[in-house]
Amino acid sequence: MLTWGDSPMASKAPPDWGSKILHGRITVGNTELIGGDVFPNTYEQPKGFAVLLNVDDAVGAERIFQALAENGKIQMPMQKTFWAERYGGVVDQFGVPWEINCENPS
Repeated sequence: MLTWGDSPMASKAPPDWGSKILHGRITVGNTELIGGDVFPNTYEQPKGFAVLLNVDDAVGAERIFQALAENGKIQMPMQKTFWAERYGGVVDQFGVPWEINCENPS
């Protein structure tokens, strides 16, 4: 993770943005999700989508779901469905909607 304050672009960021994330990477298995905070004048509340993460094992799916739910809001608790061993929906503490899916049992 790289903050705005620790980057070569620190002088271009608003004064109170030193601890905001310029570049962050989450690695799940062989998949990387990369993102960062945007300037306040370009930020829009996430809507009309969810990040769908398909996980190969039920234990991993539960762990990821619980981590995303911390300080967030569970939309659909993790559960068995007709298509998946484990599936759940959550909006994380930053307002990003996630769907965690594990189609096959571990």
